[in-house]
Amino acid sequence: MSIDTDILIVGGGLNGASMALAFSQAGLTTTLIDALPVQTRKSDTFDGRGYALALASQRMLSALGVWPEVADHSQPILDVKVTDGRAGEGPSPLMLHFDHAELEEGPMGYMVEDRFLRVALLNALDAQENITSISGETVIAQETNNTRVRVTLSNGKTISARLLVGSDGKKSGTAERAGISRNVKDYGQTALVAAVAHEKPHNGCAHQFFMPAGPLAILPLPGNVSSIVWSETHENAARISSLSDDAFLEELRPRFGSFLGEISLAGGRFSYPLVLSMAQAKIAQRTALVGDAAQGIHPIAGQGLNLGLRDVGALAQVVVEAKRRGEDIGAIDVLERYQQWRRFDTNALAGATDGFNALFSNDNPALRAVRDIGLGIVNALPPVRRRFMREAAGLTGELPKLLQGRQI
Repeated sequence: MSIDTDILIVGGGLNGASMALAFSQAGLTTTLIDALPVQTRKSDTFDGRGYALALASQRMLSALGVWPEVADHSQPILDVKVTDGRAGEGPSPLMLHFDHAELEEGPMGYMVEDRFLRVALLNALDAQENITSISGETVIAQETNNTRVRVTLSNGKTISARLLVGSDGKKSGTAERAGISRNVKDYGQTALVAAVAHEKPHNGCAHQFFMPAGPLAILPLPGNVSSIVWSETHENAARISSLSDDAFLEELRPRFGSFLGEISLAGGRFSYPLVLSMAQAKIAQRTALVGDAAQGIHPIAGQGLNLGLRDVGALAQVVVEAKRRGEDIGAIDVLERYQQWRRFDTNALAGATDGFNALFSNDNPALRAVRDIGLGIVNALPPVRRRFMREAAGLTGELPKLLQGRQI
């Protein structure tokens, strides 16, 4: 059996699903393949992460019609505090404080748990007649020529498309089969992720606490609950992961601090190894990469998903506008426009997160002094501080229409 479609997307995660919706709105037939069964992906225990969606990303989800299902499960990010210190000693007195009141547009972003965002996207896919979703199957071969790309699935079926989009993660098989190599750097860190309930309200404030082994992010969720992303060395993270819930909390308390009162776990615990994974190109013949398939960065600024959604918005706009001009949507000159559009933003953010992690994830006294002073200086310069805030909210640069909250 063979399926013929305009767009074929491999990887049905958050970026892949958003990509399918964007193409569907423009009238392109789209087939979306994911290796996991759909019920697994809809499970509450599938992925414990929460995402700091930049304001521009929230606007994109609104334009795709997804946000209404997510809004009641979201928490506006009203403040961000960035501090340096050691576990048990509290933060340095020099900090960087972002206050949403300095932005005309509103909150800097919104926190949403994966379990709500993923289900909302999957439900939106089901409502689109020109999207075909295939779950529980993997791609075992792909080939391209001047007019089409064809893939073979593990069940023997073949799918032919004008454009193949790889949204299949940091170990992208789509990229590998297309001959796109990767640069990979192991950070020597594992992120421990959990939801934590606390006595006192967080008031919509996100905290980024830099410690010698790696950063601890405390991110506000609805109610008196926060999502933590706690980076430790692989060895220490493995030890902490093996602890009981009570022992885990005892390890966390001196790092978390007492500013939100007593804490307790509010769900399962998860762990994710941290690597920098950069594809050497975003495109090949009739193939484009988005999200982690194109670049997987350190979660130090919570920008990984936002970076992927900017890929999605840019590729969708380039392809849809090419279609309206009567161009071949999978032609290399069309895809090169996407690559050029995204190159600077991708490299700049990957370099920034890599550099920040190197600067802050150590206990060198000289570097500690430099970075603390640097945080204090930026905090004391309102124009510079507001520039950083607008960057974090995704409001700078040449934004794709979807990230402006507009239809393509």
